[in-house]
This record gives sequence, C-alpha cells and structure tokens, in this order.
Amino acid sequence: MLDSMPARMFTVSEVTEMVADAIAADPELNDLWVVGEVSNFTHHSSGHMYFSLKDEGSRLKAVMFRRANMSLKFQPSSGMKVVAHGEVSVYPAGGEYQLYVDYMEPLGLGALFLQFQQLKAKLEAEGLFDPAAKRPIPRFPRRIGVITSPTGAAVHDIITVARRRWPAQNILVIPAQVQGDQAPASIVRAIEIANSQQHYADLDVLIVGRGGGSMEELWAFNHESVARAIRASRIPVISAVGHETDFTIADFAADIRAATPSNAAELAVPDIAAYASSLKAASERMAAAVRRMADRRRQRLDELSRWMRSAMESKLSTARKRLEHARAVLGALDPTAVLGRGYSICRFPDGRIVRSAEDVKPGDEIRVTLGRGELGCDVNEVVL
Repeated sequence: MLDSMPARMFTVSEVTEMVADAIAADPELNDLWVVGEVSNFTHHSSGHMYFSLKDEGSRLKAVMFRRANMSLKFQPSSGMKVVAHGEVSVYPAGGEYQLYVDYMEPLGLGALFLQFQQLKAKLEAEGLFDPAAKRPIPRFPRRIGVITSPTGAAVHDIITVARRRWPAQNILVIPAQVQGDQAPASIVRAIEIANSQQHYADLDVLIVGRGGGSMEELWAFNHESVARAIRASRIPVISAVGHETDFTIADFAADIRAATPSNAAELAVPDIAAYASSLKAASERMAAAVRRMADRRRQRLDELSRWMRSAMESKLSTARKRLEHARAVLGALDPTAVLGRGYSICRFPDGRIVRSAEDVKPGDEIRVTLGRGELGCDVNEVVL
C-alpha cells in the first residue's frame, strides 16, 4: 500500500490521449514512408483493409480505409513486400498506435513514385500546371497531330474513333518512341516537329500518349523535358497515357487529360451524328418558331381584317345615313317634286321663268311645265 495518494492520477483514456497528442506533434510521424512485408492481411466487407507491416525485428499495425485503397493498382496480400505512405496515430479503443495508410505500392516502385511526387511538386510550384494557362481545344479541328508509336494499339484506337466520329477528319501521325531510355527525347522532338513552321499552320490540336502499361513502361511521360515541351507547344495538347487510373506528369502539363487514347479522340473530334442531331433539333426548333410566328401573324391579320371590315361597315352605314339625309334634303328642294304635288312653272318661249303676273300681258305666249308634260298657252287676261 502507498503511504499517501499521488497528487494526480490519470485515466486510461487520458494516458492514451496524451500519447496520441505526443505522436501528432511529431511531424515525421505525420508523413512517413514505411517499407515492410504485409502480414495478417484482411479486406473487410466494409471496404477497409487491415494488416501489419513487419521486418526482422518488429511489427507495425496498419489500416487503409476504403476511400484510399480504391485507387490501388494492385491487390495486397500477406507476404508481399510494399512501401506505404501515411501517418502514425493512436487507435483509442485498442490503445495501440498504428499506421494509417493513404498510398501503397509493391516494393521496387516506391523510388519511382517518390521521384514522381518530387517532380510534380517542383513543376507545380513553378506554375507549369496552372489551370489559367490551359488552352481550349478547338471545337472543329481541321487537322489533328498524333504523337505516339506508329505500331502501337493507341494510334489505331485514335484513328478508328476519330474517323468514326468525323469520317473526313485529317490526321497526321508523328512517330515517337514511347518507352525506354530514348523515349523522352523522342517525344520532345516529335512535339518540336509538330510545332515547326512546316506543320504548325495546319495542326489545330496534338494528342500525345500511348496505351497502358506498368509504371516503368509509362515513365517517359513522367520526364521533366516532356512536361516542359508540352507547355511550350503553341498547339493545344491532349495527353492520352495508359488507362483511366494512370496519371503522369504529362497529364498535369497538358491542356486536357484524356482517360485513354480512345477518349482523346473523343475529346478532339466532334461527333458528326450528334452534330447532325443537334442541327436537326435546331432546325425543328426554328421551324416551330416560324410556324408560331406565322400563326401569330395570321391571327393578327384576322384581327385586322375583322377590325377593317367592322370599320368599313361602320363608315358605309354612316355614309348611307348621310346619303339618305342628303337625298331627303335634295328631294325637298327638287322642283319636279313640287310639280308632282300640283304646282307648275311658267316660262317664256326663250326659257325665262315667269315670276310675276306683271311680267306678262294679254297675247303673250307662255309654256307651263307640269308634274308630267308641258302646256303651250296664250295669255288672255292678266289679273294683278
């Protein structure tokens, strides 16, 4: 028994938390590359991977969560020697420290990956991958340059897909080595040839790449000189290296990355069927718009016609009323109408109207106009 109780006692959780904090404070433990042999490997139904990394003297528990291991290009197994990247932390429930892995490759590729990461960081810091520097790919390229092996599957896939999408597409293949020690210089030279005055005026876009392969086989596209040649190109560049899961320095330097060579052709060449369909749809929309416009105009014309007809009828009605009124007024003033009511007009033979009995004397000859006919009369008597 202790003679006296200590001034401070810690719970297990507190001690575990202190250890975790101490580990978290060490920058080296937060960015580790660890080489070891995989043992007790389990790929859980949750998608997480649980295993240990061991060597002759020790064992380190490790976990690689599903979101990280989905990008693995190989299937880990017990007995496999690997290089893993991650951070050390404490798993509180078990009170054990373990390595939380975010990247892993079979041993032998680790050095290449480190080289890749270092070059990527260097060029990125220089702004070589700046999105603002990316050039747009022409929508309708007149001529496409393809830099790849002339005998590989990639060139066949690119040409086949391009001609299927746009049968008249003009394609220039510029041969280059895409694997081996001489490949980087060969690719750089091909890009320079494409950008020479002989070809530059004709080429609207470049596809640079090759088919799938191992990291070593694709390594030419991780070379600094290739990345710089791509950025120096006056022609927009589409990188098309390997499969969808393969990433190279060329992909980051290019104006756009294609998942595969076939996909590069899809990105570079418009689809004539889709374009025709789009034109047809546009034509149909225009025709429908014209029909709607014509219908609206016809409706407007109908409305104007009805308005004009109504206006004309109104004016005609008014004119008829005025005519009838004028006719009535004229009728009232018409001397023949007066004569029809029993009155008559007397005239001298020369046509002068007799307006007063004082104008004639007995013996004068006058003519009397009646409602119907005339009378020739001699004046026998004048009464005043």
